[in-house]
Amino acid sequence: MSKQGLSLGEPTEVVGCCSPLVREPLSAVQSTELARLFKAMGDPVRLRLLSLIASHDGGEACVCELTDVFDLSGPTISHHLKVLRAAGLISGERRGTWVYYRVHPEALGRLSAVLVPSESAVGS
Repeated sequence: MSKQGLSLGEPTEVVGCCSPLVREPLSAVQSTELARLFKAMGDPVRLRLLSLIASHDGGEACVCELTDVFDLSGPTISHHLKVLRAAGLISGERRGTWVYYRVHPEALGRLSAVLVPSESAVGS
């Protein structure tokens, strides 16, 4: 077999099977934290509650506006809100007899940053 045209002194072009990374991948700590947030949103009721709160003017909703939307008991809704609060996706503030819930935009921003491709990946 002839090896004509092969020069051992020159570098050859390496063709990878995948496109190059366009941003830093998640660290183990980041993936653990984000998985906790995604897990909290992994229930349809919690995802809908989060959406309802975020959809209100100013990203804030009274619990009285949330309970009537579902065919669930008050304690069940409270449990789901507690899970969202514990994950850091929302916070609650008592005003009189009602609790008003507000989304944490920075938490939603961290989640969306993982799901949205970077600018350079979109342009390529």
